[in-house]
Amino acid sequence: MAEPVTAEPAAEQERTRLAKRAAIASLVGTAVEWYDYFIFGTASALVFGPLFFPNEDDPIIGTLSAFAVFGVGFFARPFGGIVFGHFGDKFGRKAALVTTLMLMGVSTFLIGLLPTTAQIGIWAPVLLVLLRLVQGFGVGGEWGGASLVAVEYAPPGKRGAYGSFPQIGNAVGLVFSTSIFALVSMLPDEQLFSWGWRIPFLLSAVLIVVGLFIRFKLTETPTFQAAQEKLEQQAAKDKAKEKMPIAELLKRFKRPLLLAMGMRFGEAVFGYIILTIGLTFATNYTDIPRTQVLVASTVAAALAIYTYYFFGKLSDRIGRRTVFIIGSLVGIVVTFPFFWILDADAILLMYVVYAAAYAIGVGALYGVEPAFFSELFGTKVRYTGLSLSAQIPSILIGLWPLASTALLAATGGDPWPIALITVLALIIGLVCAALAPETNKADMNRIGEETEENAQGEKS
Repeated sequence: MAEPVTAEPAAEQERTRLAKRAAIASLVGTAVEWYDYFIFGTASALVFGPLFFPNEDDPIIGTLSAFAVFGVGFFARPFGGIVFGHFGDKFGRKAALVTTLMLMGVSTFLIGLLPTTAQIGIWAPVLLVLLRLVQGFGVGGEWGGASLVAVEYAPPGKRGAYGSFPQIGNAVGLVFSTSIFALVSMLPDEQLFSWGWRIPFLLSAVLIVVGLFIRFKLTETPTFQAAQEKLEQQAAKDKAKEKMPIAELLKRFKRPLLLAMGMRFGEAVFGYIILTIGLTFATNYTDIPRTQVLVASTVAAALAIYTYYFFGKLSDRIGRRTVFIIGSLVGIVVTFPFFWILDADAILLMYVVYAAAYAIGVGALYGVEPAFFSELFGTKVRYTGLSLSAQIPSILIGLWPLASTALLAATGGDPWPIALITVLALIIGLVCAALAPETNKADMNRIGEETEENAQGEKS
């Protein structure tokens, strides 16, 4: 006679099922949000200049203006991180994630409906800036929440692997955005600049429905629920008032916050070389067709879908720091050759260097960030800490495409200053990773408790 299934295995199966659902939800939702965000960057490099900032004497000035608007969204991201981090830490991850998805989707769809400067004059760029600010505010709270849902649900010993799912969503969003723009960029210029550029933005309406359907099925993470129960018990016991998450973060987790910000800075500066700056350089200063660059970006992002998971899983075995340092070293090695190959109009080698830089370099850096950064903060401040780690550096990162385009214009297309700055940023990230604690074996429910106990001991 077969033995009955015990409650313990059944409960474990249910936890595994919920963990997989959370990972898929974080992947799909993040793919939708980053699709929205990436198409703006691609459009800034290709079409927004002449459509919203026309300058017949020097087209690069229009591209500079478009990248300035692109950078505006990054200034809104820290505010989105603070607001949604607060609500995510106080009231739960789900509501914050549904709201960020709505903000991104609606603003992106409306960009696709905007009249151009030729049609309504100065109001066109003004409306573009406003919608870009809404985009930035939404994405500021997106990444931290999506990462937490995946990491806090993850089974023991698999946080790196599960944490890579929102990063995979990032790569999927990039694949969709660059591939769709690669298709519409094949249109004759007259059609591309009249209606073709709108297609990627209007398609976000379909994607947003899919993302919302999946996210509405989410439940709160076990780690957050456990922290809430403990908080309620403590409040009932001593009637103590709960502190603002950001206040507690800045008081008890300043060092982890600064280290995570440094790591994020290095990764993002390097990543935007592939995402936007390489396209701007190739389009304006080489003979490589823009479609070829977009296809190379798409192929690299498609490979990153696999390498994000590989490096996340690898970090569960050999440590987060080691994997992050490997990615930094790869970035340092390939940055100068990346521009040399583009400058030489070497199309075949361009595909190779795009794949190496993005799938391996960015793959190792970005793939471990959700688990690595989550493990640096306690549950009560984790959403806020994770969001600000990524979004405060965004203020500088958002200016990077603009600054790099200005550098190209000032040097007549010489990319060496851009490459040098990128290498220095990667070195900053590498040093911060080396100074950070190894966290892949940490207990997520107890992270930060020692800090809290010490603070209470000093107070008493």
